[in-house]
Amino acid sequence: MTFWNDRRVLVTGGAGFLGRHVVAHLEHAGAGDIVVPRSADCDLRDRAAIERLLAQSRPDTVIHLAAVVGGIGANRENPGKFFYDNAIMGIQLIEAARLAKVDKFVTIGTVCAYPKHTPVPFHEDDIWNGYPEETNAPYGIAKKMLLVQGQAYRQQYGFNSIHLIPVNLYGPWDNFDTASSHVIPALIKKCIDARIANEPAIEVWGTGSASREFIYVDAAADGLVRAAEHYNGNEPVNLGVGQEITISKAVELIARLTRYEGAIVWDSTKPDGQPRRALDISRARNAFGFTATTSFEDGLKNTIAWYESHLLAPSAP
Repeated sequence: MTFWNDRRVLVTGGAGFLGRHVVAHLEHAGAGDIVVPRSADCDLRDRAAIERLLAQSRPDTVIHLAAVVGGIGANRENPGKFFYDNAIMGIQLIEAARLAKVDKFVTIGTVCAYPKHTPVPFHEDDIWNGYPEETNAPYGIAKKMLLVQGQAYRQQYGFNSIHLIPVNLYGPWDNFDTASSHVIPALIKKCIDARIANEPAIEVWGTGSASREFIYVDAAADGLVRAAEHYNGNEPVNLGVGQEITISKAVELIARLTRYEGAIVWDSTKPDGQPRRALDISRARNAFGFTATTSFEDGLKNTIAWYESHLLAPSAP
């Protein structure tokens, strides 16, 4: 018997990008009773729908991955929606789970919750030392509210809620819609489209000087499931790899791996976002033995191969 054999697990957003990888890791760990609600059947902004879901599924563990997310452009266009939807889903679900006597609640936060000028590497204790980067502050603050709620509920009700903060994710099943995607899938699609169309140049937002840390989605799912099993602490925990790369270097690497040989033109009128982003990952290593092992280049190769086999037309070269 393993920890997961006799537990019923509810995974909101379980059919999404991170969710499908988390479900696969839960199955591999021995979980046989996993509930994955679909948004068409259960609107998590509706308290009554949440209560019905919990009454029907009777979970021991809730892993809350459902979120409204996007890149810099989507965040700038939808600050109110990103704040309201993410805050109301989490607040209501945590309260309903407490009343339903859920044994453990796992909340997924966001690296966007950190202050704009957090010292690098970001340590969990720095999360309250300033306002987030403006382009994604509403989303980041909505997620940070759930950290406060979980800690308050632990203090008052003894509710076992943990809060994990993954750095930027990438990998198979990501969102490759350039209007709403994050930087890695957007760049992969842009380079491959330009290669197929034989375009002489691609345009990329910003100056390329900002740095980011990226974690392969399968590694993040592994860390999340490990934390769900082994971590019961009050403090948030970063999930990352402990290394950063400038956006300009990331673009050069993606262009090489996608075999795009055209020019890269930087549109400096567009925002770079947060200047630097890299995590201190010591708490995850010490608390539940998590270390991400997939290199950025290997993860990109896997992601590009998945994109070309799943989303390109069969006739594309």
